[in-house]
Amino acid sequence: MTHAADIAQSYIALWNETDAGRRQAMLEQSWAKGATYADPLMKGQGHAEIDALVGAVHARFPGFRFDLLKPADGHGDFVRFSWGLGPDHPIKGSDVLVVEGGKIRSVIGFLDQVPSP
Repeated sequence: MTHAADIAQSYIALWNETDAGRRQAMLEQSWAKGATYADPLMKGQGHAEIDALVGAVHARFPGFRFDLLKPADGHGDFVRFSWGLGPDHPIKGSDVLVVEGGKIRSVIGFLDQVPSP
C-alpha cells in the first residue's frame, strides 16, 4: 500500500483544489472509478459525484482550506486521519479510507466538531 501520509496529502489536496479540471485529473490519478464517499451530511459514488461534493464545499465555504491536524496512520488497506476546515479550523473531522490497488476505493467521514448554527 502507498504510504498513509501520501494518501492523506493527496486526499486533502483534492478537497482544496478549486479548479474543476485539475480536480478531475486528481480523481483519475488517485481514486478508483467507482469510489464512494459518505459522511453525515453528504454522499456520492464515482468521480463526477465526488467532484460535485468537493465543489459544493467550496461554494458553501469560499476561501476555506482543509489541513491535516496530525499525521495519518494506516494498516493493511486502511488509512485514517483527522482534518480541520477553514481559518482556525471551526470544523473538524476524521476520515477512514479504504485503498485498493493504490487508489482510494471508499471514504467514510465523521464530523468531530461543527459550530452551532
